[in-house]
Amino acid sequence: MVRHQENQKNISLKIKESRRLFILSCEIVILNLLSILPVTAAIEEPVLSVVYGQENANQWTGISDRLEAIGVKYCVIPLNDVKSMADWGDRRVLFLPNVETLTPTQAIALEEWMSKGGRLIASGPVGSLSSPGVRQLLRSLLGGYWGFSLSETEQIKPTKTKIPEWANQTELFGKVRGGVVIPNDMGTQSPAVWNSKDNPAAVVTTERSTFLGWRWGTDTASAAELDNAWLKAAVNHYLTAPAPSNRMKKIAGGSQNCSTTVATAPKAQGSSSSSSSPPSPPPKTATAPIPRAIPMVKPPTSQEAIDQLEEAVRLDVVPNSNEPIDNNQAIALQQELENLIGRVESAHLAVLADAANVGETISEEKQSSSVKEQPLQLASTQLRSLGTSKEQALAQARLIAKSLPQLIAQKNYALARQQWLVAKTSLWQQFPVDRKLAQPEIRAVWLDRGTIVRAGSKAGLAQIFDRLAQAGINTVFFETVNAGYTIYPSQVAKEQNPLIRGWDPLEEAVKLAHERDMELHAWVWTFAAGNQRHNEILNINPNYPGPVLAAHPDWANYDNLGNMIPVGQSKPFFDPANPEVRQYLLKLYEEIVTKYKVDGLQLDYIRYPFQDPSAGRIYGYGKAARAQFQQLTGVDPVNISPSQADLWQKWTKFRTEQVDSFVAQASQQLRQKQPNLILSVAVFPLQEAERIQKIQQNWETWARRGDVDLIVPMTYALDTSRFQRLAQPWIASKQLGATLLVPGIRLLSLPTIGAFDQLQLVRDLPVSGYALFAAENFNNDLQKVFSSTQGRVQSTKSEPIPHRQPFQTAAIRYSALQREWKFIFQNDQLQRPAQKISDFNNQAEVLRSALNQLAASPSPSKLLVARASLTRFQSQFRVLMSQELKSNSYQVKAWENRLVTIERLLRYGERRVQLRP
Repeated sequence: MVRHQENQKNISLKIKESRRLFILSCEIVILNLLSILPVTAAIEEPVLSVVYGQENANQWTGISDRLEAIGVKYCVIPLNDVKSMADWGDRRVLFLPNVETLTPTQAIALEEWMSKGGRLIASGPVGSLSSPGVRQLLRSLLGGYWGFSLSETEQIKPTKTKIPEWANQTELFGKVRGGVVIPNDMGTQSPAVWNSKDNPAAVVTTERSTFLGWRWGTDTASAAELDNAWLKAAVNHYLTAPAPSNRMKKIAGGSQNCSTTVATAPKAQGSSSSSSSPPSPPPKTATAPIPRAIPMVKPPTSQEAIDQLEEAVRLDVVPNSNEPIDNNQAIALQQELENLIGRVESAHLAVLADAANVGETISEEKQSSSVKEQPLQLASTQLRSLGTSKEQALAQARLIAKSLPQLIAQKNYALARQQWLVAKTSLWQQFPVDRKLAQPEIRAVWLDRGTIVRAGSKAGLAQIFDRLAQAGINTVFFETVNAGYTIYPSQVAKEQNPLIRGWDPLEEAVKLAHERDMELHAWVWTFAAGNQRHNEILNINPNYPGPVLAAHPDWANYDNLGNMIPVGQSKPFFDPANPEVRQYLLKLYEEIVTKYKVDGLQLDYIRYPFQDPSAGRIYGYGKAARAQFQQLTGVDPVNISPSQADLWQKWTKFRTEQVDSFVAQASQQLRQKQPNLILSVAVFPLQEAERIQKIQQNWETWARRGDVDLIVPMTYALDTSRFQRLAQPWIASKQLGATLLVPGIRLLSLPTIGAFDQLQLVRDLPVSGYALFAAENFNNDLQKVFSSTQGRVQSTKSEPIPHRQPFQTAAIRYSALQREWKFIFQNDQLQRPAQKISDFNNQAEVLRSALNQLAASPSPSKLLVARASLTRFQSQFRVLMSQELKSNSYQVKAWENRLVTIERLLRYGERRVQLRP
């Protein structure tokens, strides 16, 4: 019986092999015909489908010219028509050039099409502007994803590892302007790499896909010869590879319809001729933008850019997935679990030390059931007690962290993920969310226009401020200028927001905040002048540029194609180089800070719209900017391209300096009007070089010059590890001078206990607080947790705010540190020698005395003493904490971070506080 089965199996294999060889020979014959016949007589029937859409419409001439040069007939698939698997066509190879947005329906249909044998070639930042789920699916289909654009043209060269035979041709390698492709680990090859640091991948390929890391078909990216060589090689590879079915070139179930021209494809949405009717390009004069035939793709909105930042640092742990875990991921998972253990212990230590300070005792039973016994119910996180004590949960998590490398080495990936998630869930339930543990810190929230409008009156607004005050919030960023409208009746601005009728929310907000001992900072849009989404709410023309630009069209900025609103974005911008714009904004801000007793002003949209020079998407061609730059250089900037390195650098520097100089001018003029004003900026946490190229926002310079008091980066992430990876570079930065950094936390879709975890991380890092986005997402569960852990105690005085009273904050925060050390020593299980404890306490006491004296009566001499005492103490801290360093390195590092916070508060206070001799 066994032998009979083996014979049958061998016969079957021989039949399959014969069939494979027959198909292969047929395909080779076809390709030989393709290579020797002229373009017009290539093959009777197309073998390739090419996707046409909004984002490559402006590039289509270059794309079609190259396809014609290759000599392969092709079908055109309008992307807007794709609603199902069949719509991707029945040709075996699909080319997706430079398409950044796919819908979930289209992505799922593409996955089904490929599962039936379809082969995909893609180029550019494919799907990078799609939803997170689509981006994740495309990663799997393409074997990698677009990581980031390169700032310069780079040489593509062969990888040092084994190159697939089909991709080992001299014509494939040359100079290209593109981006780094991040390959997946399994089944992905990188036949070509960039000749830059670490040789990142320029091309990744799998059995069923090839991903080119540049915008194919655009002269600004690559030469036609190189483009043609790569596409021809990839098409030939997939047509000559063994077919996945007995059909040679057709995909079962795919549509047989095949348009061989683009004429039937719909016109790109958002272009100047579309139904949305964006502003027509200005006439071709020396002071108006000239439309240029430069390839352009859809730019990201601010929200999409934030999502892309998070995507770049994400570490997903999918339940029950048995996908391989590589060494770097294994280290990251283990480290994150150990960090979470540290955060839980650090939070409990703060609670215990504070309780001991007021003479309260907390039993072990009380400690272990801090979630279970609390009266508040966290419905949004669906927390359930697992019946484990804090110590049991910590012990279990440590065991799992220790066993992770072994499970991964044994390729037991699903179990490793499962245990990691069990440990994380158990640890989250052990956070002491029912007891006060916060120290003096900036606790800010953005109070958005929508929430203000819904409040409807002073009484409604009072309820919001009551909730925020009870939750311990001490700083409110109140949206005051939005989409060109003011929230208050202005003598400077053209129009108060039409959604506000019969009252002045800013006047009421200032009173409500001050009555509750909170600060009120006016949050203003700076260079963003309108908002299509706001137009929808008002039910007016979607392309209305806002009341200010409607009255002053010469103040508008433009992209290189003459669009006031860049294609795919929703906001027109002012031209920062226009002196009338600057005068208007400064006059408006002076009105806010003098007419209303605001404590601060926050500049938002203090930048240009998002751009991508490598894709020919550039912004900044306002009338004033063009005239000024031409006067400086003799060149109209519309005639400059990124390939002209020297001129391009001057043009980028010119635009960046318009923003820089406005921040400096605003800082100087507004502080002359109100010396105690706190100036903050909401900024993007992109790397500096990338940020300057994309949005001309050089906030490190503003910080170093002392133009601003607070830098608030939008470090938004849905889990704590991503949040830390986004925030860490800026927290560790030495480029911010004395300016304080306040990381932003987005509450949207964030679990309540996940938000608390991010707050705990902030408290263990060297920063002075956080900002929550936004009030509309501040739900009842958060209200309860915040009220318990950082809410005000009626019998005590209000805590100082770091940006207002830095020296007092430093002294109180240091006293909290001393309480924790005292608690550790009193409960020391290691039997530390009494002399060592005495030495430590003596040195700690010297620093405490210096900080208290500075807080009580600030002076240059007392600041000098405090700094010297802190430096001396920091230099010896690890030696003094040698025992704890061995048993709990996370806690020692958290203490060191909090000492750095005190150091930064002293530096900020020296600049901010009037010191008397």
